[in-house]
Amino acid sequence: MKKLLFLLITFASSQAVWAHGISESDKESMISGSYLDYIGLGATHMITGYDHLLFLFGVIFFLTKFKDVVKFITAFTLGHCVTLIFATFMGISANYFIIDAVIALTVIYKGFDNLDGFKKVFKRESPNLLVLVFIFGLIHGFGLSARLQQLPLGEDGLLLKILSFNLGVELGQIAALSVMLLVLNYWRKHESFKKFSSLSNYALVLAGLGLFVFQMYGFFTETPEKHHSQTEIITSSQNKGDWKDTNTIVIPANKSLEFKFYIKKGNEFEYEWETNKGDVFFDFHGDAPLGAFESFQKKTSNSSSGKLVIPFDGNHGWYWKNKTNEEVTITLKTNGDYQVLGLQ
Repeated sequence: MKKLLFLLITFASSQAVWAHGISESDKESMISGSYLDYIGLGATHMITGYDHLLFLFGVIFFLTKFKDVVKFITAFTLGHCVTLIFATFMGISANYFIIDAVIALTVIYKGFDNLDGFKKVFKRESPNLLVLVFIFGLIHGFGLSARLQQLPLGEDGLLLKILSFNLGVELGQIAALSVMLLVLNYWRKHESFKKFSSLSNYALVLAGLGLFVFQMYGFFTETPEKHHSQTEIITSSQNKGDWKDTNTIVIPANKSLEFKFYIKKGNEFEYEWETNKGDVFFDFHGDAPLGAFESFQKKTSNSSSGKLVIPFDGNHGWYWKNKTNEEVTITLKTNGDYQVLGLQ
């Protein structure tokens, strides 16, 4: 048992396990990905979303009737669908560390509830679980939305991309729940279930606590949002002399690409670009720590200029999408201390 608890605590506090953001490879594949790609990303994200899985495990731990499982999972699904679709489509987001820390609290809550904590500690019945599962679903959906918004989604087919991602999340959830139910139903037939059910829920509380501590540590030490005053773009670029680098980027009709620079935290990065004809959609962004993604400026235009104080070490640059039926050429001029990575 000591070894089991040690493994659970180590598992909960592992940065590699809990930092389940959008990976660089996923971001690259989604830039021009199909709706099927978004379904795959949603399914993968749910299956590797340990906080979501821990909460679902806690919800179904003592459910023995199929109709009860359907009832609670439906409430959770409706909740996270609402915020995933609405928050992503409306561009509503928040600090992803804070969101995941709140999700960790829902894991702790469910473990505490399964241990009859309300009766033992507060001498009262637990709050209506069905309502709380729906509310917690809203919170989990907001977390999924924050991750999805790390991608340069663009404007074309946005709703279908979100719905495809949501469908993938549901497929991943069904797959994960199927395994959980099989394991729990088999385990309930053995004496060890009664013996270790309390220990399992104590471990659930510890896992949620480990996740909460990790996310708060990330918020205070890693999150780029605490450098908010530094990430403001000074849009009135004053450069009147020569530029350090000039790059010409050709974007074929109805295609997209990225152009990146490696820049260290605190360096000033000055830029100016324009197209030879027409507007393009662009997302000026940086690949933040722990696999996150931060947009500095996102809109449709035929030019942009400004100066940015870089908030974190990493790759920074543009995602451009040419929505026209003609080839577009972008002339990009830059100044600063950086390494040109080029087309990605």
